[in-house]
Amino acid sequence: MIETWRLDCTHQSLVLVSSLNAMPAIVYYGDRLPDEENLEELAKASQMDVTGGMLDENPSLSICPEASHIFPGQQGMVVRNQEGKLLLPKFKLQSVDHNETHLIITCRDDENSLTYIANFECYDFSNMVVCFAEIKSDEPIHLSWLSAPVFPAPQQASHMFDFSGRWIDEFQINQVPWTMGVHLRENFTGRSGHEHFPGLIIPHQNTTNRSGQAIGFHYGWSGGHRMVAEQLPDGRRQVQFGNASNSELLASTQFKTAPLYVTFSKNGLNGIGKSYQRHVRKYIVKIPPKSEPRPVHYNCWEAVYFDHNIEELKEIASLASKLGAERFVLDDGWFGKRNDDTTSLGDWWLDEVKYPDGLTPLIDHVKSCGMQFGIWFEPEMINPDSETYKAHPNWLLGKADQIQGRQQWVLDMALQEVQNYLFNAISKILTENDISYIKWDHNRVLPYSDAAQIRGTYKLINRLTASHPEVEIESCSSGGGRSDFGMLEHTQRVWLSDSNDAIERLKIQHNSALFLPSKVTGSHVGPRHCHTSGRVLDIELRAWVAASRHMGFEMDPRELDERERKILSEICAWWKDNRHWLMEANILRLDVDDKAIIAEQQLAEDGERFVVFAGMLESSKQILPRPLCLTSLERNAYYEVTLKNKDSAPKLSRGSPFLKHQTLKLSGAYLMQQGLNLPWQFPQNIWVIEGKKL
Repeated sequence: MIETWRLDCTHQSLVLVSSLNAMPAIVYYGDRLPDEENLEELAKASQMDVTGGMLDENPSLSICPEASHIFPGQQGMVVRNQEGKLLLPKFKLQSVDHNETHLIITCRDDENSLTYIANFECYDFSNMVVCFAEIKSDEPIHLSWLSAPVFPAPQQASHMFDFSGRWIDEFQINQVPWTMGVHLRENFTGRSGHEHFPGLIIPHQNTTNRSGQAIGFHYGWSGGHRMVAEQLPDGRRQVQFGNASNSELLASTQFKTAPLYVTFSKNGLNGIGKSYQRHVRKYIVKIPPKSEPRPVHYNCWEAVYFDHNIEELKEIASLASKLGAERFVLDDGWFGKRNDDTTSLGDWWLDEVKYPDGLTPLIDHVKSCGMQFGIWFEPEMINPDSETYKAHPNWLLGKADQIQGRQQWVLDMALQEVQNYLFNAISKILTENDISYIKWDHNRVLPYSDAAQIRGTYKLINRLTASHPEVEIESCSSGGGRSDFGMLEHTQRVWLSDSNDAIERLKIQHNSALFLPSKVTGSHVGPRHCHTSGRVLDIELRAWVAASRHMGFEMDPRELDERERKILSEICAWWKDNRHWLMEANILRLDVDDKAIIAEQQLAEDGERFVVFAGMLESSKQILPRPLCLTSLERNAYYEVTLKNKDSAPKLSRGSPFLKHQTLKLSGAYLMQQGLNLPWQFPQNIWVIEGKKL
């Protein structure tokens, strides 16, 4: 007996099959199937041959592969009873709840008293399948591993893209070949991490940014995670995502994975990015009304660090406002006795030496400049040298002899008394002051992976949000250490990297656009002399790179000369004039056969306008830049194309390409096929091209 189910979006179909009431398997995931497709025939077509050296029947690659079925690869669940005995469940289909947009599959193993539930939801607007798995037990069990519903990976792919990185160099793409066996990424740091962003993209052969098929996966969890991409001896491939193995430290009768976000594209990697960006904007992030339209930030960290002086901060705020800032963020150093990073984390009360009259004088000045006020917290951390730790040493996660990170330890966020203390302390600051924004930092890894830690953090943020719904929260974890959808379910912005080096930012932002939209991606104009790379970069490059995401700046505005102030003010004004559509635009990566250039096209949701940012990282191998081909335009429509910063062309650019002097009117077909001839430019500069459909 065969049972079949399908879920459809406009551009994709998902088909599951169960034979003889066994755990269902995904037998098709890809381009939208015809409505009249016979699913039983499709199930028959998916059956494989058997030959020498194999079992007499192929064990199913189900949504939770079971060892009891002699599955030859990584199983989807590893559980033990309270005595430590490994359980080998053999699930049978119990019930199915199915309609046009969701599918809930329940399977039961009576012998071990276990129930497995897989939940699939289909979102047409974002072309996204969101799924999670849940295991319930009649008696407490220990969970070592539970995968979200397992997807087969295409066998038409020669490689996969996964993501690694480090502090100030997040979102590095690795091209990993498919080979026999397991490609495993496991993150035990207790956060989604600079090193192991929980994403995977599997392109078919010859897929580019603009064309070809690909499947994207993102695991929406801010704690440690595990990713398995496995090729079985028979050639089949599977992808598993779940919480880091053995990160559930206590026995329980119920465990659930985080959501796995899966999308199929037949329009290259940009189709993947567009789906994730749309899903974040529409279904995940909830922005308070005070934060719309998205305000230009000013953050004082790289201007003053811990050296807080009210009169200097007022002066800086006034200058920032004149440059275009609409939100002033007071960073680390306002609390306890915090004059460096060795002390006072956990002491969330005002430093009365620095602020003898409280925050009110500074906040009043910031508001008089027409800006909102934001403030920095690092709630999950504590310094050994703090009043809070001395009073509550039992609040520490792990033991006191552990290695410190940035002179700090981690609080045990699973403890209710820790959550209560942090809620009361933070809520008091928010209640007594007119604060509309929190920069929520997290500057070290956990001593061990503990899923309860991030659940406690989510719970605390939700509690604060319920009490202060007007306050926006930014996720910062030494920059991009927690830029996942799980954190974005609870916050409204990510600080993508602690690097304000515009060259490095171009690369980080370009790759992060495969998952994150501009609306939630903070990007700031840093100091002339970058504090993390030592590089000296021109204000125009720094400002335009920041303007390609949610714009802000955090240098000391007193360092700017007249030219720099003028350029920054003009670009900031341009961003404000365009943010109404830019923050809802889709970021599309452009294919450029010139390694000196990183280019992307931000296309309005209605397709009526676009802007292209083309960063010149280094000198091209050939004399002139190669033509830049655009994407996703209407072939038969005509577009007015203007080089926004044409005055930036250096004197060595001696020719007269029309783009350098006047507006061009060109068809979408030409712009996508032949492309634009950019003027010559020095390295470490950027061209900005605006387009409007006629």
